[in-house]
Amino acid sequence: MRTQVITLLFLISSSLAFAQTKLDTKTLDTKLKALQEATQTVGFSVAVVKGDQLIYSKGFGYRDLENKILADENTLYAIGSSSKAFTVALLGIMEEEKGLKFTDSPKKYLPELEFYNDELNNQVTILDMISHRTGLPRHDISWYLFPTADKDSLLARVKYQEPFTGIRKQWYYNNFMYLAQGLITEKLTGKSWEDNIRERFFKPLNMTNSNVSISEMVSQPNISKGYSLEDFTTNKAMPYYDIAAISPAGSINSSVKEMSNWLKIWLNKGKLGETQVLPEAYVAKAVNPLMLVGGGIADKQFPDQHLNSYGYAWFNSSYKGHYRLEHGGNIDGFSANVAFFPTDSLGIVVLTNQNGSALPGLVRDALSDELLGLEKTDWVSYYKEKIGKIKEQQEKAKAEKKSNTIPNTTPSHSLIEYTGKYYHPGYGTFTIEYKNDSLWAQFVRERVYLNHVHYDIFDAFAVVDNKVDTTSGGGLNFNFRTNDLGDIEAASLKLEPTLDPISFKRTPAEAKVTAETLESYVGTYTLGGTDLKVFMKEEKLTLFVPGQPEYTITPTGENEFIVKGLDGYKVRFEEKDGVTTMLLIQPNGTFPAIKK
Repeated sequence: MRTQVITLLFLISSSLAFAQTKLDTKTLDTKLKALQEATQTVGFSVAVVKGDQLIYSKGFGYRDLENKILADENTLYAIGSSSKAFTVALLGIMEEEKGLKFTDSPKKYLPELEFYNDELNNQVTILDMISHRTGLPRHDISWYLFPTADKDSLLARVKYQEPFTGIRKQWYYNNFMYLAQGLITEKLTGKSWEDNIRERFFKPLNMTNSNVSISEMVSQPNISKGYSLEDFTTNKAMPYYDIAAISPAGSINSSVKEMSNWLKIWLNKGKLGETQVLPEAYVAKAVNPLMLVGGGIADKQFPDQHLNSYGYAWFNSSYKGHYRLEHGGNIDGFSANVAFFPTDSLGIVVLTNQNGSALPGLVRDALSDELLGLEKTDWVSYYKEKIGKIKEQQEKAKAEKKSNTIPNTTPSHSLIEYTGKYYHPGYGTFTIEYKNDSLWAQFVRERVYLNHVHYDIFDAFAVVDNKVDTTSGGGLNFNFRTNDLGDIEAASLKLEPTLDPISFKRTPAEAKVTAETLESYVGTYTLGGTDLKVFMKEEKLTLFVPGQPEYTITPTGENEFIVKGLDGYKVRFEEKDGVTTMLLIQPNGTFPAIKK
């Protein structure tokens, strides 16, 4: 009899739990459309999983605004950093199959990986990289403005990227550590990260249209364009961004329909149907937190949303008393959120074509309220209040910047003297050129116009479709510095809020000088009884000083040269009354050498 009662109670509780998944789709659609309207989002798609069942999937708005093509549950979007959980999951498979330990040093698998200091080299573990607790800040400009297709050369930049605190002292997001994880899997399998994702996840999860690159994505028929909401008023199409070598940190493109299968394995001990896609032991471990993120309560309006932490590429927290794991994603024109409640057996994925959008989180929370039977928050009003404060802050920042500008100042040098190549080993090289009476900086990915602010400080404005975007300024200042000779030697850019400005060393642009002119400088020059020799070597003018190595001297003008390898040293050739003089210009003075 007692067994029958227990069985009856089980059936009642099961039916009640199932009843919560019986959605009033008409009401729900109305709520989601209201969020779309409030956030002025062009289009988005959403899917909900309960246990091993897809119970809701739908598209809203347009995947292509210009041609009025509707989005649906099969529309492909870039999911950005929601890709990270896939990358760590590959390591979970390597743990079972290859004996990898999350407590291992990454250098065990990547001996070529070097960090900024010995503490990092000797103490960082794979688990530290996963949980963003290495003490490194983001250094995202390195891969974003200086992209490369070569993962190894991108990883080599880590050696020159400064930490801001010690290991395991503070959580701070870092994409380079996910590049390293992807490379560890490559070394263990002999296959690219991309092929591992296809074979280990896309194939068994029937994610037939999902892919790992923009080139693959654009070949598909049902893809979304990406958009940016300009000045909170107008949606403007953005070009796709190919994140190239940093792919393990966020290059997956998918649909909510196919991402629902990814959620199912997290709710079913790593299985999709009868197929064990992820090791059960890894799933059990990966739903746990590893590092506290910020303070205990993130938003005072929601005191029960606390203990925000980060684990195996999932943010962990309590949402209105329910344990939740989630991860967002943002890349040019797209935003995403993938979330699941393991004890409620509920999963939600939201993908949108709006850049830096709040919509995925708002939709996720609105759905959570409905499906978990929670007190319902007015998310439209919540968003409008938040966006109002953001607008106020932006206006205040503009006013402060204007008030801090010193009027009626001029650059210390003529603009052409700022031109040249600027290099930092942890980032890369950009060039500055003088054109149309202005300075222009060219990064690997982007071109910007430099507008003088005051003294030797210039503001950067993006160049879009060969036009200067005057709405884009204010985010990045170029602060130029001189050497002991008074020449422009570097540009400092404030790229990381936790670090001092990062200095890019300048090499003046090499001038085009005829071979005939270069040959005219060849000869022996006498300085204080010592003979200095100037000769051609591999089509370069070369200077030899007895007892010193040979120096290549590079032309910056018809008769002006810099000495390669010696900062602040220059050579100038002058001719007067048939006598050629080589002036050696050094920080401690200028020394004339007479040609024999």
